[in-house]
Amino acid sequence: MIYEKRRHDKEPICNARSGKAISATEVFKAASIAARISAGHVAKTGSRRGKLQRLWTFSWTKSADHRSRLRYRARATAIAFAREGADIVLNYLASEEKDAQEVVALIEAAGQKAVPIPGDISEESFCQTLVEKGRLALGGLDIVVNNAGKQQAQESIEDLTTEHFDQTFKTNVYALFWICKAALPHLPPGATIINTASIQAYEPSPTLLDYAPTKAAIVAFTKSLAKQVASKGIRVNAVAPGPVWTPLQSSGGQPPEKIPEFGAKMPLGRPAQPAELAPIYVVLASQESSYVTGEVYGVTGGNPLP
Repeated sequence: MIYEKRRHDKEPICNARSGKAISATEVFKAASIAARISAGHVAKTGSRRGKLQRLWTFSWTKSADHRSRLRYRARATAIAFAREGADIVLNYLASEEKDAQEVVALIEAAGQKAVPIPGDISEESFCQTLVEKGRLALGGLDIVVNNAGKQQAQESIEDLTTEHFDQTFKTNVYALFWICKAALPHLPPGATIINTASIQAYEPSPTLLDYAPTKAAIVAFTKSLAKQVASKGIRVNAVAPGPVWTPLQSSGGQPPEKIPEFGAKMPLGRPAQPAELAPIYVVLASQESSYVTGEVYGVTGGNPLP
């Protein structure tokens, strides 16, 4: 287990090794600081922070076509976990090697181990290899964070090829299924899985006819798997971002004419920055969320999920 169990509702959650009480505010604040420094993935924690002890984190990233996401959301998430004591196995495409090495340097600067494993998660055999290599490199798994995504806007269904549709589902849905299936036999009671959905699951854009259904599938998959593995003491949740400013948008994720106003219609009047998502993953990985499973945590700038 990551932490000692609560003996009474009023007793604080304590780090199993140091015995010090840990609050959700403390975890959130530390993750926010880490995310601002900038930074998924397979990871194993050490104990220097005394927070996410015995945590192994998977987090996978994949670029949308030719532009890397490693600089933004995945980087923020990886560094947030590293600052909480996580060693991280980072997956990426071979073409993203330069960006991956920047993230590796940031993880190591936080005093943690980074294990880069390039490869394409749209292939089942590689997903199995990734989990196995990560498990062996870290000595086990406790948390799986699925953070991969492919998004490319198409104005008309007539322009959407079967190949493109299939590749979007392979990256966003099949890979998540393959990774979870391979990882589950190695997850102990107290482990968690955190998937990445989107507001697109609930409010699909007309130009994201292939992407939006994958996010709806992730929401259903998360809720279903949460029920299936609850008896094993494993929690499954999802983070559903609203508009987030990353290279994904300007490299084809949105029509060019929509970029200047991207996120402006949100109640907060702007898109999110990647660092504003990272703390949510950390909280869902911590024992502070020990009674939360099958939930979708919206980070949508004031546009609530149904």
